[in-house]
Amino acid sequence: MDEITKRYRRYLRLERNYSENTLDAYLRDLKKLQNYMSANGLDYRDVQLSDLQTFAASLHDIGIHARSQCRILSGVRTFFRFLEEQGEVEQDPSELLESPQIGEHLPEVLSLEEVDRIEASIDLGKREGQRNKAIIETLFSCGLRVSELVALKMSDIYKDEGFIRVFGKGNKERLVPISEKALKEIYWWFMDRNQIIIKPGEEEYVFLNCRGTHLTRTMILIMVKKQALEAGITKTISPHTFRHSFATCLLEGGADLRAIQAMLGHERIRTTEIYTHIDTVKLREEILKHHPRNIKKD
Repeated sequence: MDEITKRYRRYLRLERNYSENTLDAYLRDLKKLQNYMSANGLDYRDVQLSDLQTFAASLHDIGIHARSQCRILSGVRTFFRFLEEQGEVEQDPSELLESPQIGEHLPEVLSLEEVDRIEASIDLGKREGQRNKAIIETLFSCGLRVSELVALKMSDIYKDEGFIRVFGKGNKERLVPISEKALKEIYWWFMDRNQIIIKPGEEEYVFLNCRGTHLTRTMILIMVKKQALEAGITKTISPHTFRHSFATCLLEGGADLRAIQAMLGHERIRTTEIYTHIDTVKLREEILKHHPRNIKKD
């Protein structure tokens, strides 16, 4: 199994073009299946559909949430498809494996007023204050994943054109419009950034900590939760909440669903359609005409 796992990792990395975070998640989920097979004396070549159904039932029995079960079983299908392609198994036993039904999950969103409250609560007298304000405004104005934000580099900002270049899941590149307000907050952050002694190799990253290295997803998660608490926001939020809020604001303003899909970097329109529960107004104009940060005030 160790050799198969190494080959599977290379397959996910090179052929599926998955990021390191996605790779780690797939391999953690595979480890659950490996533990199950080991406990039941099963070799992957001999696994049958009934074995996988029992494995799926065991996930439920130990209290794993239905959404997480779906993710794990999706990884199981990917693994056995890989084995079939490699000639390690004659037939994919996961082909008819069903995932549990899950109700539609409506993401938590913030209103424009709540985002403004969070930004207003930031103490700009602290050396990380302007950086945090720029981070929140960029998340909200561009709808970035937190992994995309921490990887953002100086060369990815096209100020004159009003776009940033983003590398999303599978290292897929896309261009995302960025509002004048977000660019302004980043500009003011650069005033503070210029005072930091930056570690070699970190010079290109837009958002740095006080030690001169780029931020991690965990650092931003902690900052966002702390700032929401200080702003008196009682909703359970994370950096991803700003991404949901970005999409919801656009849809409420009448932006085209396909345009929102492109901005978010969703592969399937079905993923984007979760936001249609907010408003069903006519989808009419392009994205920049509808986001609240881009609407010109009289």
